[in-house]
Amino acid sequence: MMEMPFVDIDIEDEFAICSTSEVNIKKKRKRTAGRENEEDTERKKKKKKQYRPNYFISIPITNPEITGGIQAVQDTILQKDHRLSKAMVHCGSLHVTLLVMHLSSKEEVSTAVGALSDSKDLVEDLLKGKTVDLSFRGIDHFRNEVGFVKLAESDHTAVLTEVAGTIKKIFQEKGILAGGDRAFKPHLTFMKLSKSPKLHKEVKKIDPSLYEKFKCHYFGDEILHRLDLCSMLKKKQPNGYYYCESSIILGKTHDAELVKEALHRETQALLSKLDQIKKLLSSPEVRKKLSRELFEERHNCTSKGESGVDSGSPNA
Repeated sequence: MMEMPFVDIDIEDEFAICSTSEVNIKKKRKRTAGRENEEDTERKKKKKKQYRPNYFISIPITNPEITGGIQAVQDTILQKDHRLSKAMVHCGSLHVTLLVMHLSSKEEVSTAVGALSDSKDLVEDLLKGKTVDLSFRGIDHFRNEVGFVKLAESDHTAVLTEVAGTIKKIFQEKGILAGGDRAFKPHLTFMKLSKSPKLHKEVKKIDPSLYEKFKCHYFGDEILHRLDLCSMLKKKQPNGYYYCESSIILGKTHDAELVKEALHRETQALLSKLDQIKKLLSSPEVRKKLSRELFEERHNCTSKGESGVDSGSPNA
């Protein structure tokens, strides 16, 4: 996924092991039930594809102390095993996932934007003016395939769980296929093998000794102040963060902070346009065309200059 916590995949249906008697029974049934099984399998595949999450509610990590600490961990790991560079999560993409969902149309995206907006008042009522301080300490893993920084257990993490539950309820009431049956376990992913299938085949497991000295490291605190509705599939922003459909700011926000947010959005828009221009200019066709036009312009200027000298000569 993408940079999401989907690590516990149920594979019982795909890799069922049968006894000899079961195999014989299945062979007898194969002629009469084969077609039905194929159709059922096809339906399951389509359903799985249809409900695969493609959007999520994100808590962006903005504290430089946290991002800097994670960068140090990544650098340390890469010094020992450079192959894992493809597994690293860009520091601009660091986030905590609050809720995942599947949005299949522009209308559903619009509904989700409205649901997030509706969540603001209910979440702030739940917080009752209190600041939610998320403290990140230590490193853990999922099956040695995903490395993440842990969120220290506290009253604030309990509040965060309530916030996640409240938002999930609102989205589901709006008809959005959101959340799942698994318990909410907030964490901060910084590397995962699934980012590169080729790498995953080569490196089956991440050796915990690579980040041993950071296992109890304190990375810093992040204040819960913003929630984003992000796309997993759309092109990321120039700073590495996900494409954001909508955001809500939690708590009292001063004018200076509002201006800061507005400037940030404007900056991202300008950087995005600059990135597009850079890519356009890097195109061989465009560069060839520009070179030809520049050559023609120089040639014209030279011709005009020589013409001017001749006409101004006393002997002309």
